[in-house]
Amino acid sequence: MMDQTDLKLFALGATREFGARIAAQLGIALSEHEERAFEDGEHKTRPLVNVRGSDVYVVHSLYGDAHETVNDKLCRLLFFLGALKDASAARVCVVVPYLAYARKDRKSQPRDPVTTRYVAQLFEAVGTDRIVTLDVHNLAAWQNAFRSCRTEHLEANGPFAAWFASRLANEDVVVVSPDAGGIRRAEDFRLRLAAHLGRPVEAAFAGKLRAGGVVTGKPIVGDVNGRCAVIVDDLIGTGTTLAHVAADCRALGARTVYAAATHGLFIGAAAQVLGTGVRAGSQDGARSQSTAAPVHGAASTEPAPTRSSASTSAEPTPARDTPCAQPAFEQVVITDTVPPWRVPPGALLDKLTVLDTAPLFAEAIARIHTGGSIVELLQH
Repeated sequence: MMDQTDLKLFALGATREFGARIAAQLGIALSEHEERAFEDGEHKTRPLVNVRGSDVYVVHSLYGDAHETVNDKLCRLLFFLGALKDASAARVCVVVPYLAYARKDRKSQPRDPVTTRYVAQLFEAVGTDRIVTLDVHNLAAWQNAFRSCRTEHLEANGPFAAWFASRLANEDVVVVSPDAGGIRRAEDFRLRLAAHLGRPVEAAFAGKLRAGGVVTGKPIVGDVNGRCAVIVDDLIGTGTTLAHVAADCRALGARTVYAAATHGLFIGAAAQVLGTGVRAGSQDGARSQSTAAPVHGAASTEPAPTRSSASTSAEPTPARDTPCAQPAFEQVVITDTVPPWRVPPGALLDKLTVLDTAPLFAEAIARIHTGGSIVELLQH
């Protein structure tokens, strides 16, 4: 049981059920708060308990859903964090299982925004003392975006390795990174899985180039022939990257293919692409459907579509992918940072596994509150 004398835990909106599971792990109750919407579309959120001098934690996952956009959730969270500081909370820590805008972390085109840094500045502007999140897209860029706010980065490789070790004990396994940028994440998972299995696990990686909204796959480096391939990534967008790597693995002789991704967004046709798969070597769609000419001036009364470019954070929507007779994956494993609300009943949902990360976040909160080590937590 946690010492409740100065610890307060809040969970906003759609994340309340997730927050309740964290609270249960900690042996405490969620603190009460009010979320009130006004007729003009504005809103306010305030704590209903005394937080003066307290160590306060706010859980809110920043994904868009059928009821709220990412921007709505971010705005509501920022206002609540500011209200807590104004109410004299001693320390305010925001727990964001999925952090929006984390993929736009650099200028890849002239005059590009660096949105990760702007979001960091918003959190710091309302007085956030610490932020905790899980598997951001670019760890170094995320950490460097903050100046006065401490950062704690959790990883899902521990739960993933435990899940796969219990099911692949008798398999010859190869861990595949879908691109060069994910090699560190895949290597960490490979080492953890090897430790669980008590034997070596092979490694491989695929190449990927993205330009003008087009993803081009490159040959897989490493031996997947006759092995069980586990493709490891931080998130699933439209699913085209994972589907093409899976198809290439099967074409090179992989017996079975699994996918493990922390955040499952499942945008556009992802359920079809990942459920039925694509043929090896088939080409991604030339551009996403949002492609349009740049906007000059503001004469039009219609919302202007935005240019699709290499800097867009979402994967392009496939237009010419050819369905494959063989399913892409034996199993697709994600975490519960983003509920798979976009996945309809069908082939993908039937083989989708969602891992519970509430125990991981609960342990992180307990260690932060008591001065424990996050490094030691991530080593388990």
